[in-house]
Amino acid sequence: MATSVTITGTGSPIPDPHRAGPGALVRYDDITMQFDVGRSTVLRLTGTNLWIPDLTAVFITHHHSDHLTGLADLVLTYWTMDRTDDSPPLTLVAPAGPAGDYVATVLDGWDADIEVRALHARRNSRPALQIETFPVPGQLTEVWRRGDVVVSSMQVRHEPCPDSVGYRVDTPDGSVAITGDTRVCDEVVELARGVDVLVYEAMRFSAMSQLPPHRHYVMDYHADCPLIGVQAAELGVPTLILTHLIPAPRDEAGKQAYIDEVRSGGYDGEIIVADDLASVPVGDAGMPSVTEIGDPAQERDDENDLDTGHRVKRFRG
Repeated sequence: MATSVTITGTGSPIPDPHRAGPGALVRYDDITMQFDVGRSTVLRLTGTNLWIPDLTAVFITHHHSDHLTGLADLVLTYWTMDRTDDSPPLTLVAPAGPAGDYVATVLDGWDADIEVRALHARRNSRPALQIETFPVPGQLTEVWRRGDVVVSSMQVRHEPCPDSVGYRVDTPDGSVAITGDTRVCDEVVELARGVDVLVYEAMRFSAMSQLPPHRHYVMDYHADCPLIGVQAAELGVPTLILTHLIPAPRDEAGKQAYIDEVRSGGYDGEIIVADDLASVPVGDAGMPSVTEIGDPAQERDDENDLDTGHRVKRFRG
């Protein structure tokens, strides 16, 4: 068994052809957990060599659109690709409040599409969800468990977006914390204490402060790189992954600017300024396998994977 984290999207609300919307995939053996579902998440999950119906659970950090616009795509694809109806209802975990409210309505408006596909393929099934919401905790609290894997959560500081949380995943191999969107705050210290890998949203305030004043508001609720460095150094976390990159680095010099600013805060551990599908092992685990973006080897046999009206058994649940 091995634990790994793969960044499925490093982008922001501003579309970027090279960066999908925010998201991270944590795997422990056959337990696969997706954290946030920004635009193009399904494509990036395919790049991790994950068969979408094998996904175990999805976790949402908050209700900003750039973290959620891929959710309907993921839910519908999970059902469409389930050729033998062996997949259980997809588990969606979200904090109560706006994020939980959205998850409950994710399939609204898709009835006609679902019906025409089901009738054409002579399926009795429809997409099925197991929705689990939890009150936003003020301290680190277990919110989900599967075998040896425990997912905990607690609030972070992304005001004025309420009810925002980060997540921590603990497995026998080690631990990973995912901040979601947040300012650098004391809550992240509790979330990430003792982890092997810390996935942190990152903004370069030095660059954003050069924008017109009416755009400076974005610095109110994101994490500045030097302060990330200070906090990561205090935590002593071995590996720091920067994602949700604002502004998006266009070349190695742009990535180095992120590294230099984090280093200025005193952090001397491993820094990864992530591209989509950047992957690292957690603790003693081995490196996961991913497919490079655009690799034709990712393509599968059309007869097996296209929605060609193949008749399937009744959907369980």
